[in-house]
Amino acid sequence: MGQSRKLNALGLTASRGNAQTDITGIALDSREVRPGFLFAGLPGTRVHGGEFIEFALRMQAGAVLTDRAGAALAAEALAAHPEVALIVAEDARETFARAAALWFAAQPECTVAVTGTNGKTSVASFTRQIWTALGHGAINVGTTGVEGAWATPLAHTTPDALTLQRILAEAAQEGITHAAMEASSHGLDQRRLDGVRLVAAGFTNLSQDHLDYHADMDAYFEAKCGLFTRLLPEDAPAVINTDDPWGARLVQMMGERPVLRVGAARNCDLRMLAQRFSAHGQEVRFSVKDKPYQVKLSLVGGFQASNALIALGLVLATGAHAVEAIAALPNLQGVRGRMQLAATRRNGAPVFVDYAHTPAAVETALKALRPHVMGRLIVVLGAGGDRDRAKRPLMGRAAAENADVVYVTDDNPRSEDPATIRRAIMAACPEANEVGDRAEAILRAVDALLPGDALLIAGKGHEQGQIVGDTVYPFDDLEQASVAVAALDGKVKK
Repeated sequence: MGQSRKLNALGLTASRGNAQTDITGIALDSREVRPGFLFAGLPGTRVHGGEFIEFALRMQAGAVLTDRAGAALAAEALAAHPEVALIVAEDARETFARAAALWFAAQPECTVAVTGTNGKTSVASFTRQIWTALGHGAINVGTTGVEGAWATPLAHTTPDALTLQRILAEAAQEGITHAAMEASSHGLDQRRLDGVRLVAAGFTNLSQDHLDYHADMDAYFEAKCGLFTRLLPEDAPAVINTDDPWGARLVQMMGERPVLRVGAARNCDLRMLAQRFSAHGQEVRFSVKDKPYQVKLSLVGGFQASNALIALGLVLATGAHAVEAIAALPNLQGVRGRMQLAATRRNGAPVFVDYAHTPAAVETALKALRPHVMGRLIVVLGAGGDRDRAKRPLMGRAAAENADVVYVTDDNPRSEDPATIRRAIMAACPEANEVGDRAEAILRAVDALLPGDALLIAGKGHEQGQIVGDTVYPFDDLEQASVAVAALDGKVKK
């Protein structure tokens, strides 16, 4: 990495060895260890990183950071290398994250984070877009990678602490002053954001998801709350959607800490007053600190107006003037795969693609589309394999209750039998059309569109692959929608 730090300069206290040990680099993967590196053997969901300490020592690691379980796993190997500094931490993930922040030592000066089940990507993107309109060098970091004035791909919504700190440092070196991050529940629970210097944070909503990882909804909420109760400085503002009951609960937890409320209630700092929908957008009337404003948004779906107001709240919370920030709202562009218009049939029926992959997200997306549609609302959806199985019938119910025609198909079946996943969804919507092949399901749904109808293809959004077994096959809902319209109408109209 072209630099070195003393062990104690990284905030680390050696349980064994010299605190003045020179560290030449840091690594989470034992294969990336070089002489003098600090290797972090952290607890994982499937395997403990302590299993790889022996290999890191073979690569001449100068120091090892782990917890008690990791130290026990590598006790024999560590005993054979008494010259190697050992740091045993109660919470090794948090300790490593803060050490990584000290190692890279640079971040954009204005960084915010947003959490919630749905809307994180849109809020982070909208925040970045408003900042850009105000003349700041800005990025958003999350599901769609790093976007904005500086860009790079990412493998996870919230990358590991080492990758995250490296990205923030590189962005700062490229002149980026403002960053809006997505904070996933996994990332928060695994302390990946610890060490990030936040000036504000946002909360969108909470609904059932990731219960294959979290024990229950309370545990899921607790992980999300860590952004506000553990990472956000006490004097830094939180921007919270209080229309969501979990958001209202979060406000109560904030006590006397600064909060900007977003929602329809009278006590909201950013209050939604009215919405009027058109085929491809909406007009929104809202107030900021009781002063009314009205703007046109080129965004489909009522929930997108809420996302835009949360983003506006984050921008205002970080020092922007209301009039200047609000002037940027009409130019907001939706995120790829988030209620995105993919194509329009010759008869005028639009096809939208959305990332909705939870029961609440499917319900929200369909309810949001309904005011834009004069005819029938058609939906194509599936559910991922090796994930929260309890949500599958709930997704089917959400589709049956909020759409006129339902096509149940495959999403990312992974290692599960796709037909088993489909049956779980169909149990709640027996009248749905079952079409296993996703491309065929999209084609059939597009073919069913009559004048005045609209189609929502839900679940995969921006993703460009379908995971079957251990193989990722090229697949893009946006592309398939365009292909279907072109095949049926001879051209694609947007």
